[in-house]
Amino acid sequence: MAYKPTIGLEIHAELKTNSKMFCGCKNDPDEKRPNFNICPVCTAQPGTLPVANEEAVKKVIKTGLALHCEIAHDSKFDRKNYFYPDLPKGYQISQYDQPLCLGGYLEINGRKIRITRIHLEEDTGSLMHPAQEGRGSPSEDGRPEGADYSLVNLNRAGVPLMELVTEPDITSGKEAREFAQELQLIFKYLGVSDADMEKGQMRVEVNISISPSTGSGQAKKLGTKVEIKNLNSFRVVERAVDFEIKRQEEVLESDKKIIQETRGWHDKKEITFSQREKEEAHDYRYFPEPDLPAMHFEQSYIEEIKKQMPELPEQKRERFAKEYGLDSGAVEFFVSNKNLSEYYEKVVSEFEEWTEEEEEDEAHKKVSKLVANYLISDVQGLLGGKEFAEKEFKITPENFAEFVKMIYRGEISSKVAKMLVADMFNTGSDPSTVVDENNWRQMSDDLGLEKAIKEAISNNPKAVEDYKKGKLASLQFLVGKVMASTRGTAKPDKVQELLKKILN
Repeated sequence: MAYKPTIGLEIHAELKTNSKMFCGCKNDPDEKRPNFNICPVCTAQPGTLPVANEEAVKKVIKTGLALHCEIAHDSKFDRKNYFYPDLPKGYQISQYDQPLCLGGYLEINGRKIRITRIHLEEDTGSLMHPAQEGRGSPSEDGRPEGADYSLVNLNRAGVPLMELVTEPDITSGKEAREFAQELQLIFKYLGVSDADMEKGQMRVEVNISISPSTGSGQAKKLGTKVEIKNLNSFRVVERAVDFEIKRQEEVLESDKKIIQETRGWHDKKEITFSQREKEEAHDYRYFPEPDLPAMHFEQSYIEEIKKQMPELPEQKRERFAKEYGLDSGAVEFFVSNKNLSEYYEKVVSEFEEWTEEEEEDEAHKKVSKLVANYLISDVQGLLGGKEFAEKEFKITPENFAEFVKMIYRGEISSKVAKMLVADMFNTGSDPSTVVDENNWRQMSDDLGLEKAIKEAISNNPKAVEDYKKGKLASLQFLVGKVMASTRGTAKPDKVQELLKKILN
């Protein structure tokens, strides 16, 4: 039987603010000392009162504007009651029926994935599960075996947490991954969150059900919903969805029923596993937070936030393709690497005054593509997977532009260019100085080149003889010899042209 998957996502992102959501403690995801950034408010000592972080509120509104949401003029906080060891108060301050943002969408490959809501809450602390000495292997459900206790770290308790909920518009693991990736990019462009999944700054939860489809591919009736919690990488999001679709199909094919439950992901086995039966909203006993006043936002306040909106990923895609003439692969590379794209534009801006030799627009696109090629291939290779940071990068935009100019004008060969960019990467040297010190400029005079060619012919009579017998590979051998003797400073096509002329 054919089945139709129905998938919705809940995505949590820790907001990039100086302090926590309801107190003045530092919001520092890199703090290694446990229970260091804490105070009576975020550890829920009796008699303490929360005060809302306005910067966190603004960041959620900014996100809503980027995703075409309706921004609420009136909103409030609510108490979400549940008990867990790393939740100091025994409840979480969240938002229930009056979130900051409603509606909206994000377009993925031409399809609009609708957004139900975006709301603001506080994060919980975190638990550490020590393994008993000599017993560090994980159990069947992925948890470590060993010690019969857990340790609580409240550094994360009270950190501003934004939750985005989609409509069940997603149809595959691939689409779920692409949605999460694009959303992470938007968070970074807006500056609302670093959204580093390895650090837990962005967590994805999936709600998924399958149901028999009609001939048109539409489901007659939605199936039982299963939630997969705390997926911490894009690869895992895709694999967990694909696995769960297959698992639910097998359950239905064996005439069993899907149980509404919460499941986790086992990294080593690459399977989902049951954690607990799913709670309903009424189980949380939501009620308005009595210690925080309701919020009201004038339209002028929202408009002021709108003025601060930066260029978003989709806008950058269109501009880079049109302005720089880059292909889709190069465009996507720069959109995904925001810091490197900003450096790229600084380099390209250095070329405005010296492209008079050709039609300006055509020359601009040629050098733009050259800069892109060397940043994407050579520089990215030299970085070795490390994220680009301009303040740590030794090549100034001016020197990189000078380097590309030398390639564009044919002053250095492609072989020399690779050696030169590596030297600049390591030392930050001026390219012209390095080229002159090493005598790397391409030979431009035919007399010097003819001398090198005649020496290669004189020293390799066998290759000359083979060429005259029709073995064309011998010509390339001789070209290689000339290139070696000129240390890569000769132009290969020029060498080949003169070689043929002299040999014939």
